[in-house]
Amino acid sequence: MESYIRFDWAMKRLLRNKANYAVLEGLLTTLLEEKVTIQKLLESESNQEDEFDKYNRVDMLAENSKGELVLIEIQNNNEYAYFQRMLFGASKLVTEYINRGQGYDKVRKVYSINIVYFSLGHGKDFVYHGKTEFVGIHEGDVLELSPFQKQTFKVDKVSQLYPEYYILKVNDFNRVAKTPLEEWIYYLNTGNVPENATAPGLNAVKERLKLDRMSREELNAYYKHLDNIVILRDNIETERAEGRAEGRAEGRAEGRAEKQTAIARNLKSLGMSNEQIAAATGLAEEEINKL
Repeated sequence: MESYIRFDWAMKRLLRNKANYAVLEGLLTTLLEEKVTIQKLLESESNQEDEFDKYNRVDMLAENSKGELVLIEIQNNNEYAYFQRMLFGASKLVTEYINRGQGYDKVRKVYSINIVYFSLGHGKDFVYHGKTEFVGIHEGDVLELSPFQKQTFKVDKVSQLYPEYYILKVNDFNRVAKTPLEEWIYYLNTGNVPENATAPGLNAVKERLKLDRMSREELNAYYKHLDNIVILRDNIETERAEGRAEGRAEGRAEGRAEKQTAIARNLKSLGMSNEQIAAATGLAEEEINKL
C-alpha cells in the first residue's frame, strides 16, 4: 500500500484549499450518513500556534450546504478534561454565530467531530455519537416536537436542534476495515488507504494526499511535524512515569512515618519516657509530646 499524508497535517496545510474539499466532505458524509457539501471554511479562534499546541491539536470549522456548523478537531495527546472541552467548543460556536437581538430560532446546528489519538474515557467501541434527548422521569417517554415546530424548524426530533458530538477513537481500531466508516478510521490510524476502499473521499485522498506530491521543503516540514508528535508523547509519558515514581516514594515515606507514629503512641501508653521512645522510633521528642 502507498502511504499518504496524515490527516492532521492535511487539515492544517491542504484541506483549507477548496480543491481538496472532497477529502473532508467524504469523511463527514461517511460519518453523518448523509451527503455533506462544504460551502466554506470558517476561521476557528481556538487554533493555537504555541510550540506545544500546534502539534498537539488541530481544528477546522466548516459550514455545510444547510448552513450548519461543523467543528472538526484532532487531538494527538491525552487531555483528561477533553469531554468538557468538546462542550466548551460547541457552546462557544452556538453563541458566536448568532447576532445580538436575533431570536433563538436562529441558533445554528453544530456538529462536533473529534478525532482523538489517545484513550479517551472507557469503552469498547471506536466511534461514539452523543446527542441531547429529554426523557420523562415517570413515563420514560422521549419528549417530541409539536407538528408546528417540526414544520418550522424542518427537523423531526428535539435532538436535531442541539449540538451533536462524534468521537473517533482512532488508536482503538485494530480490525480489518469492512465498512466505509472503518475504511476511514483505518486511514486515520495508519496513513494508508485499503486497496479496495469504497468510502466517499478516499479516492480523493489517494489523488491529493500522496507523500510524493509534496515538495522537498513540505516533506521536511511534514517529517519534523511527525518527529515533534513522537517527542511530545515521549515527554508526557516520561513525566507521568516520574510522577508515579515520586508518588510511590512519597507513599512509602508517609507509610513509614505513620507506622513510627503508631509505635510511639503504643510505647507512650506503656509509660515509656519520651527520650526512650525517641531512641526507639527516631521521632523527635517534640513530635512525641503531641501524641
